Order: sequence, then structure tokens, then C-alpha cells
Amino acid sequence: MDMKKRVSLELRHRSPAEVQELVLDNCRSSEGKIEGITEEFSNLELLSLINVGLTSVADIPKLDKLKKLELSDNRISGGLEVLAERLVNLTHLNLSGNKFKDISTLEPLKKLPQLKSLDLFNCEVTNLGDYRDSIFTLLPQLTYLDGYDADDCEASDSDGEADAVDDEGESEEFWEEEEDDDEDVVAEEDDDDSGDDEEGGVNGEVDSEEDDDDEEDDEEDGDEDSSPVKGQKRKRDQEDEEEEEDDE
Repeated sequence: MDMKKRVSLELRHRSPAEVQELVLDNCRSSEGKIEGITEEFSNLELLSLINVGLTSVADIPKLDKLKKLELSDNRISGGLEVLAERLVNLTHLNLSGNKFKDISTLEPLKKLPQLKSLDLFNCEVTNLGDYRDSIFTLLPQLTYLDGYDADDCEASDSDGEADAVDDEGESEEFWEEEEDDDEDVVAEEDDDDSGDDEEGGVNGEVDSEEDDDDEEDDEEDGDEDSSPVKGQKRKRDQEDEEEEEDDE
């Protein structure tokens, strides 16, 4: 896919001024030049052009807010003056895997006062014996060269990564609070259940007492009902005896 078409796809119905990050890796540039990127991308902070076949950066537009430029795995060998002129706030520049052979080809980067990180992995210039010392001398504003500072200490996490850690910490605290809330709810439900059991026990006792009272009432009623029957029986016995005496 050519670079112009890729730019159009990456816009996704947005205006260029709305785009802050533009990644065009592995598309194809025409004649090794930058295409489709204009000054209309006024809020662009990250531009990635990895492995797009560039031989020149002469057509890069003026992008005052651009901070990070990825140009690794191309065929650029010089012409960096344009970067100093048009990307005045650049802080990170990745030129790994290009055709830089001499320290002198990097001199234009002296005019980038905000430049803190420069990567030149797999460029021939890194084979020079005094490569690192020469670069730090040439570019005193640099903090990191190929991921390490002048004392060979590895680069620390970026601000973005630090923010991600903070967000993760906040997320963990949030979930811990959620778990505590869940435990409290469960405890309250257990208390409610136990209260129901106690109430049920009391109700059960009351019901049992009421049942006992009902049984006693039934027994009394039974005794009262049976008394006339017994009286009737005694009366019949007396009548039978009188009849026998008369017969005699």
C-alpha cells in the first residue's frame, strides 16, 4: 500500500488536526520520499515511518508539536538539516537500521535543543571506535544513546509507562475496595440470615406452644363430649336392672 493511501486510512474520518499519533509502518513511499503528511497535522506528537523505503526526509512538513519520530529500517544516509528546521520540539529520534557512516552526518542534530534520546542501532557509524564518546560530545543535550546514558546506565521507563503503572496501581486499589465492599455485603447477609433463623426459632416455639394449647383444648372438649355418653350408659344399666327385678 502506498503512503498516501495509508495516511487516508489512518485518518478514519478525522481531520488531520485531530491526529496526535500517526503510524505508517511498512507501507511504500514513492521514490523514497515522504508523502501525504502536511502541516495540517498540527497536533501530531508521534510519527512512525518504520520500513517504508525512505532515502530522504526532505519532504517532512513543519510539525511544531512533534516529539517522537521513528525512522528505523530505511535507507537514509544524510540530509538531517530539515529535521532541525521543522521539528524544533523533537525529543526522541530513532534512526536505527539506516545508512549513516560518519559522525559528521549527524551534526545537524545539534540544532535540536530538546533532543534527549537518539537510536542508531545497526548503522555503520556505530562501528567506530569512539562512537559513543563522539556522539555525546557532539550532542551534549542527549541523555540516552541507543538506550543508555553516558555512564552506560539503561534508560528509565518513559513518562507514559510510569503513568500506566500508576493507573494499574489505582485499578488494583479500586478492585481491592470492591472486594472489601463485597465482603461487607456478604457479612450483612449472613447477619440477616442468622436473624431470620433466630426469629424462626422464636416463632417455632410460639407455634409449638399454641399447638400444645390447642391439643389441651381438644382433650377437654373430648372429656366434656364423652361425659353425657357415660351418663346415658349408667341410666340404661339401671333401667335394665329394674326390668329384671320386675320379671322375677
